[in-house]
Amino acid sequence: MRRLSCAVLAGCVAAASPLPAASSSAAPQDPEAHNRKLQELYDHIAVLTGLTWQSIAAIDRYETMLSRAHPKTRPLSEQTSVGIYISPERWAGYLNPDPGDGNPSSIRVFGGIGQDGSGDGRADRENDIDLLYTVAERVRSQGSSGDDFAIGLWEYYQNTRAVQRIVQFNRIYSSFNRLDLSDHVFPLPQNSVYAYRSTWGNSRGWGGARIHEGTDIFARHGVPVRSTSYGIVEVKGWNPFGGWRVGIRDLDNLYHYYAHLSGFEKNLKIGDIVRPGQTIGWVGNSGYGRPGTQGKFPPHLHYGVYRDRGLVEWAFDPYPLLKRWERAEQRAKRVHTD
Repeated sequence: MRRLSCAVLAGCVAAASPLPAASSSAAPQDPEAHNRKLQELYDHIAVLTGLTWQSIAAIDRYETMLSRAHPKTRPLSEQTSVGIYISPERWAGYLNPDPGDGNPSSIRVFGGIGQDGSGDGRADRENDIDLLYTVAERVRSQGSSGDDFAIGLWEYYQNTRAVQRIVQFNRIYSSFNRLDLSDHVFPLPQNSVYAYRSTWGNSRGWGGARIHEGTDIFARHGVPVRSTSYGIVEVKGWNPFGGWRVGIRDLDNLYHYYAHLSGFEKNLKIGDIVRPGQTIGWVGNSGYGRPGTQGKFPPHLHYGVYRDRGLVEWAFDPYPLLKRWERAEQRAKRVHTD
């Protein structure tokens, strides 16, 4: 995986279960209402297809992140709540003279993939149920669980990274069994002594000229380092630059990078699911050399965040996120003590 800095660059189907109400906005103002709407949709498609709602949510989450990263090439309708994008040509069939065709029969004739999941007799690209049902049906063609699910994802996306991400998201949703997993915390405990400022873009010399792709949080050796988010441990081990480091992928398709650790929480391993505030290691000063190298700089946590844009990952300044999470924790603490 390459990481780059942004500074560098049918009727019976309808009868299976009650239909959720149609969406009138792509971005409801109330997050709780939006999550309830999505949960209804995922539960409905799960009944229709035999996939778990978590699997369907994972597919939609991945699609949503891609659509956010590429809004010009993946424009979403204002009439939909889901993030799935299927081009008109793929939906109706590349040889179809009518790219807006909504007739399931003619779509099949021209090799399109669009299907009628709502049971209204039309395959509508601006209908949440039709979109989710179309993708879910394609994916479940190989089976609904385990390796079969992964094979179905590959058949649909033809992209190993897409398969990896959706499987990861599925595991996260399955571990907590709920949609709202948006909580975050500051990476060091609020009762610890630490200091940091924006160091994004500063020059670095060890290992060749490069820029600093993160924020350094200085603290005493051994201060606990916490996961800032819900996610899955993607990387754990030694890196010549970052020393002992952990990489965690979250549901926003962000890769959180924790470096220069003195050690890892003893039970932590690649593939583990973590939650905000869970200890993953301790502040140290490892790195800039062979495995085990320490002491070339004061103890601190290097915290970086990378956004997956489909083919490459771009680093961006995490300082605003850190300040937001820090203030939110401080406010919550004051409310709790008042």
